[in-house]
Amino acid sequence: MPSIYSIYARWQPKFRAARMRRFRETFAPGESTTILDVGGNYYDWETLGVDCRFTILNVDDIPSSWNMPPNFRYVVGDGCALKLPDASFDIAYSNSVIEHLTTWDAQQRFASELRRTGKGVYVQTPNRWFPIEPHFVAVCIHWLPRSWHRFLFRWFSVRGWLRRGDNVNLEQLVGELRLLTYREMRTLFPDCEIRRERWLGMTKSFIAVRLPLKG
Repeated sequence: MPSIYSIYARWQPKFRAARMRRFRETFAPGESTTILDVGGNYYDWETLGVDCRFTILNVDDIPSSWNMPPNFRYVVGDGCALKLPDASFDIAYSNSVIEHLTTWDAQQRFASELRRTGKGVYVQTPNRWFPIEPHFVAVCIHWLPRSWHRFLFRWFSVRGWLRRGDNVNLEQLVGELRLLTYREMRTLFPDCEIRRERWLGMTKSFIAVRLPLKG
């Protein structure tokens, strides 16, 4: 029986590679470019093709299995309260993290910190109105009342069916997700362009982009 991660492996690499290509085209990073990746990992950057100076920030200690290249450093911190100076990185980056922050207040603080810390900003998140919920691979359940989610995601989603090799706590995941709309992204990132990532003509994700000021 397949696992949820083998399902992801069939389609995620294509989206991530295309997203990284557009990131490279947008920001034209070089080896001196400093990038803060909040909530990410080092191996997603392997397809960038440029050895920038990366800082990976997460709430947990670095996994023992990680063997990061020398142009990466790892720090423990809270994305909603970054202990970093203003504009201390060329680009503040986050991919599929802000929707896990549970509340609108936390999402506002997270967005504000990335906008403050980065000269440029790149923040991606799934579209609430896309019919497939990406974390559970379920159709339209996330549009129903939240009080129904725990039961429906457990029994009517791909992740709920395929538990082999998945150590994610489904109750916790259901409780923390708060997917965002275009209007909410505009509110969170007022100084950014909100780009639409499309699939089959539908908006799959939103990406907030702000280029660093030149000069």
